[in-house]
Amino acid sequence: MKNETSQVFTARWVLPITAPPIPGGWIRVAGGEITEVGGESVPLGAVDLGEMALLPGLVNAHTHLEFSEFTEPIGQPGVSLNQWIGMVIAARGQASSLQKHQAVEIGMREMASTGTVLAGEIATPPCDYPDGSPQLIPFSEVVGLDPSRGNERFAAAGAMIEVNGQAGISPHAPYSTPWSLIERCVDLARSTNRPLAMHVAESPAERELLRYGRGEFADSLKSFGVWRDGLFPWGDQPLTRLFQLLSRTRRSLVIHGNDLSDSEIDVMARYPNLTVVYCPRTHCFFRHSEHPVARLQAAGVRVALGTDSRASNPDLNLWKEVQHLLHHRIDLPPEDVLKMATVNGARGLGNSKHGELRAGCSAVFGGVSTAASSVEQLFADLAENEFQLIQC
Repeated sequence: MKNETSQVFTARWVLPITAPPIPGGWIRVAGGEITEVGGESVPLGAVDLGEMALLPGLVNAHTHLEFSEFTEPIGQPGVSLNQWIGMVIAARGQASSLQKHQAVEIGMREMASTGTVLAGEIATPPCDYPDGSPQLIPFSEVVGLDPSRGNERFAAAGAMIEVNGQAGISPHAPYSTPWSLIERCVDLARSTNRPLAMHVAESPAERELLRYGRGEFADSLKSFGVWRDGLFPWGDQPLTRLFQLLSRTRRSLVIHGNDLSDSEIDVMARYPNLTVVYCPRTHCFFRHSEHPVARLQAAGVRVALGTDSRASNPDLNLWKEVQHLLHHRIDLPPEDVLKMATVNGARGLGNSKHGELRAGCSAVFGGVSTAASSVEQLFADLAENEFQLIQC
């Protein structure tokens, strides 16, 4: 809808994300929303942003902001996941220079400064998130093989959901959250109509634990003093059962998904309310085998991007995840990579105002420098140049 207070922006390229790139496109905004996107006859009075590609603000579907005080990843590249977890526990015990809320604020500022406008955050209640950008969807983490700890964290999650209308719940991972507690989390998510997020299929060692009750993870749980007889194994098809359980929620994020079989991907594809969140540079840090992202997309599974945390990633810049894929996963169409960083994350988080440039979306978008005259050169420029939010 046009009105006197509207403003039009034009640039060399406009990338709506859910439609093809528009050369010489334009965006009309009014009242904090996009009202029109066009590709011909630029309206009079448009603000010409010049040699730039305009994109929606970025969506970081998975992070842990309380680790934002770390200046570099914990451990050496290639460390096993179970070893890394022990190192993180030790590092958290030693890190006393900052309060949790200060670390969260540092992480939020970093995400905002690098173009993220919406993020899925794994939270340890109690949490007091500051207002401002990016908008956070916090998932209250529930963890504990010991019943008393699991009950305490579940109660804290319930309390957080009561006071925060955006909050979801996060049973941490199959190796740290008993099946019965995961079921309770799913039931809570269903009864409150809230989203759920869970770390799943992070490594082959996790699969060995779930199928046979042995291996590196079993050894680590015993060394941590949290092993309980009877919790593992889960049976021959543990992840299939888990995806069927998670599908009962309104929306569930399957975090990482590094180790998935074709049959498990086929099962996931049956449930459009499941979204896999891929963290490319964290995946690279652990030197996992090639991520099945291409197989997931071919099967029709929605894939979003996340940064995980500064405990496994050098920064929280989601655009760097995009560029990592543009350089290292040339089997992925660039259009799909951009969707992972925008609309797929927004839909996985249940937000229809971000992730696209279309009428009705929030008028928050960013730009990347480019003088490209072709789509191929445009994507080459996106792989090299920085993303920055545009104030309008």
